[in-house]
Amino acid sequence: MIFFALFGGLPSALICLVTALMHESGHIFCAARMGFKCERIKIMPYGAAAMCDVEGIRAGDEIKLALAGPFVNACICVALAGLWWFFPETYAYTDTVMHANIAMLTVNLLPAYPLDGGRVAACVFKKFFSKRAAQIVLKVIAALIAAGLLVAFFFSGYNPTLLFFSLFLLGSAIEKAPSAQLINFSSKGKLKRGIEVKYVLCDKSLTFKEAFKKLDDKRYLVLQLYDGGVADEITQDELYEAASSHSFYDFVFGEEEGELLPFSGEDYLSRNERENSSPETLPSSTALTQSLPSATASSTAPESEVKS
Repeated sequence: MIFFALFGGLPSALICLVTALMHESGHIFCAARMGFKCERIKIMPYGAAAMCDVEGIRAGDEIKLALAGPFVNACICVALAGLWWFFPETYAYTDTVMHANIAMLTVNLLPAYPLDGGRVAACVFKKFFSKRAAQIVLKVIAALIAAGLLVAFFFSGYNPTLLFFSLFLLGSAIEKAPSAQLINFSSKGKLKRGIEVKYVLCDKSLTFKEAFKKLDDKRYLVLQLYDGGVADEITQDELYEAASSHSFYDFVFGEEEGELLPFSGEDYLSRNERENSSPETLPSSTALTQSLPSATASSTAPESEVKS
């Protein structure tokens, strides 16, 4: 905004900002109607993103959610076309609004993740390819589109928006999935607002490796052992405390001759393994702490985003 204010483009920048906010409002209202929560809209040099917790959303609902933003822009374009039909004199005052909405609509329909078109493409690709293959295809498409936008940057008189957007897509293409992370309780505001609890039913075969994949920084994890009913449970804090004295591949809920062991800080081994194993052959208690990143203990993970 400061850049555009200095060089005389502030009105156009404000129109683009309002257009992006209207677009994200489409996502937010659609998410709320489906029962998902959106906390805020993040404004960035290349656009905006509604920060929504849509974990577990079905493919069909995700497609509806992704298309809700472009649908708002399409409705605005149709409304402006009707306004010009009946009141042609308004064209001089609303042409920039039309151009901003057409640009927002067109760009977001590009099949580059995490744009809206890319989210739709991801849902479609996962029907025909494995999850990893679909991710590779989407990353390649995003990289190619980023390269095209970079070329357009040089041929458009060095439009800074094209450069920022190209770098954003390139960063998305090479971005790695975040590691398992715990909630950072250093902010008292989180506890004051309340933190959701994530309950996960599992069986005795759950390992620490699989348990840590279920962690996120937005909900407090409680693992429950299901054995014809909830037989035992372990909280997130207990899980992390126990991890320091267990191997990555140990069972979270130990087994001894097929029976549930009460949770404790000892290694979970079967009775035969305990009798036949010497201290030298017991699993290393430091295996897990060595294989987890140091940021796991207290950090924040990127929130689910519906980007524009």
